[in-house]
Amino acid sequence: MKNEMKPRVLLVEDDPNLGSLLQDFLEAKNFESVLATNGKDGLQKVKNAVFDVCVLDVMMPLMDGFTLAREIRKFNEEIPIMFLTAKSMKEDTLEGFKSGADDYLTKPFSTEELLLRLQAILKRTRNKTLTNSNQDIFTIGSYSFDAQTQELNHGEEKQRLTTRESQLLKLLAMNLNQIMDRSFALKTIWHDDNYFNGRSMDVYIAKLRKYLKHDDRIEIINVHGKGFKLLVKD
Repeated sequence: MKNEMKPRVLLVEDDPNLGSLLQDFLEAKNFESVLATNGKDGLQKVKNAVFDVCVLDVMMPLMDGFTLAREIRKFNEEIPIMFLTAKSMKEDTLEGFKSGADDYLTKPFSTEELLLRLQAILKRTRNKTLTNSNQDIFTIGSYSFDAQTQELNHGEEKQRLTTRESQLLKLLAMNLNQIMDRSFALKTIWHDDNYFNGRSMDVYIAKLRKYLKHDDRIEIINVHGKGFKLLVKD
């Protein structure tokens, strides 16, 4: 399997031995794993890169797992989060789900159980993405957009989009008023998030801004270090 197709896991674990063991195991199971040893480092990593799932230890220095999950949820509501904890008290489990957990694994656990849990989470996520991506008709302010016919309509005016313009606008519309991750968009449409493809996407964003200029409520903003957001103001 090509590297770009590997699920990317952010593993935040303050025990260096356990962290290295889990990282090596996930790499052997065809995951791309990034290890952080405290909550603050984990937050920085998840802000600066794209991950398919986060695995967070609960008890960590500088920032505990619950706090880290709440911080992640402030800018990414969709990324799956799994907690690892040495505790098994009901209160901690409830606190974990309140903080945005998708799953909860109590230490000690087997690496195979972790693998099965991660695979189940990623399967649910993929199914949700596929369901969302089946939508083809979007309302964007006073515009209507048909991703299948690649037409953007404003009143009697019709704009025929290129395939990449249409793909990019669809991703933005699917994440209306939310951040569309830059790297995710590049990998989805251009299949590589390198510098040159990034410059190409910037050109396409400029074109889409031009197409949408007839409605003052619509704006495509650049969220520094993260991506773009298609905003429609009330």
